[in-house]
Amino acid sequence: MSDTVAEQFVKVLRQGGVQRVYGVVGDSLNPIVDAIRRADGIDWVHVRNEEAGAFAAAAEAQLTGRITVCAGSQGPGNTHLIQGLYDAHRSRAPVVALASHIPSTEIGTGFFQETHPERVFADCSHYCEMISRPDQMPRVLRIAMQYAEGLGGVSVVVLPGDIAALPTAKPTGTSTLVTERGVVAPPASHVRALAFALNAAQRVALFCGAGCRNAHEEVMELAARLCSPVGHSLRGKEWIQYDNPFDVGMNGLLGYGACYDALNEADLLVLLGTDFPYDNFLPQGHTAQVDHDPTKLGRRTPLDVAVHGDVGETLRTVLPLLNQKADRSFLDRMLREHARSLERVVDAYTKDVDHHVPIHPEYATAILDDLAADDAVFTVDTGMCNVWAARYLTPNGRRRVIGSFLHGSMANALPHAIGAQFAYPDRQVISMSGDGGLGMLMGELLTVRLHDLPVKIVVYNNSSLGMVKLEMLVEGFPDYQTDHEPVDYAAIAAAAGIPSVRIEKPSEVRDGLAHALSSAGPYLVDLVTDPNVIAVPPRITPAQIKGFALAAGKIVVSGGVGKMVEMARANLRSIPRP
Repeated sequence: MSDTVAEQFVKVLRQGGVQRVYGVVGDSLNPIVDAIRRADGIDWVHVRNEEAGAFAAAAEAQLTGRITVCAGSQGPGNTHLIQGLYDAHRSRAPVVALASHIPSTEIGTGFFQETHPERVFADCSHYCEMISRPDQMPRVLRIAMQYAEGLGGVSVVVLPGDIAALPTAKPTGTSTLVTERGVVAPPASHVRALAFALNAAQRVALFCGAGCRNAHEEVMELAARLCSPVGHSLRGKEWIQYDNPFDVGMNGLLGYGACYDALNEADLLVLLGTDFPYDNFLPQGHTAQVDHDPTKLGRRTPLDVAVHGDVGETLRTVLPLLNQKADRSFLDRMLREHARSLERVVDAYTKDVDHHVPIHPEYATAILDDLAADDAVFTVDTGMCNVWAARYLTPNGRRRVIGSFLHGSMANALPHAIGAQFAYPDRQVISMSGDGGLGMLMGELLTVRLHDLPVKIVVYNNSSLGMVKLEMLVEGFPDYQTDHEPVDYAAIAAAAGIPSVRIEKPSEVRDGLAHALSSAGPYLVDLVTDPNVIAVPPRITPAQIKGFALAAGKIVVSGGVGKMVEMARANLRSIPRP
């Protein structure tokens, strides 16, 4: 008896190394789900909302680099996927989404739950095609998988349920999936132009993004050669901040330290592997950029030098052409400014902290950073949790930080943590969840309990949409509908069968977090934090100052930066004394 299209579909996934499919079973998915049930080496992971399944797949794919799959049934089932797929696509996570569909004979008739998935998902995928005949398999699925793996991002395969149940028309066979990408070597002319610009500039600043992932050593050597301060974006933090004697912090809305000043006072700013979107934080001139994707070059700022190449490969090629700069005055000034900036605000979470109720979120995050494992995976909700993660989590080259940093979706942290924990069952996974985000996809607490995932959920419970409040204030609007009645998330977790604790006093934070992190299974820590703690960016415009004045009466506290103040102090010691 020949395989069905559904069975063939699952076999091709297994050949590509797929270990699990995240989704909610039902209706047009039934042939696929049953094929997974009978197959070896692949599992179905039941989630409570397909959106969470897509987020989970995105996190697993980002952490492992392997194709991960999510699925949704016809109509509402697969449209729920879209938020997580946008996040995956923008993060370049190799995800294949199966959007099952109504019976093929009913397409175009206005049938129950009819949508047009091939249109719906076109904007959040590299490849989106429908299988309307058995003889399109296995070719279409293999193409979809290669798009996801090769380009990094989402592929969507639309499969009507009746087609999935039909016998196959072609043998499955085998085919090699290319999972290792080539390294883009820069043209010699680009390298010469970059070397000339770097040698000519007196003051050079480096700004690094996620494209520096495998180039930490080369960036440090470049900074030493040029006496350059080194800043980073949020996505670049985990790859570039550790073991970095040139660190001047982060730029952007969540930034801190001297990064903004370093970038804007340099004679030449060099963007390395970053598509930093906030162009008002960039000098809009005297800039060079290196990126393996030529479409990213020059789209945020005019460029004096554009280099198409992998960051590590480009730096290895250009370093022999560079002169050693002797003048450290710019670097040393930025390091001092960075240290002063951090010292000025560190009291925000250390002064009288044992008596400050509600809890300062900065203080709690600094303790979490101290207690977390050296190889912990942090998943971070969009909003104020992004701020605390950016300023207080200490990278070391082994930890990972996953968030919806490009799509900016709320409610991502817990489903991201689910995918991370499935990917690494023996690794510590910590979800830094805002109460607003957790409330959106709170059903995924049941997913954690169902699969007994040892995820540690730390809820920053300020009964407020803190980032939205900040946005209102800086625009001159009094905050409205951002605050809500307190919710006891510890009680909700306990009702779902997850051990939990509610912490309202700063003196209880360390012991509570330590107990949670040492627990064998899932655990939720409900931190009741101060809703009036709002972080401000490193550069405040006159319009923003006016906005705060118009919205007077709210407390604005610029958060400290945890262990990074120690790093700044240490970096000062490298400055030669006269």
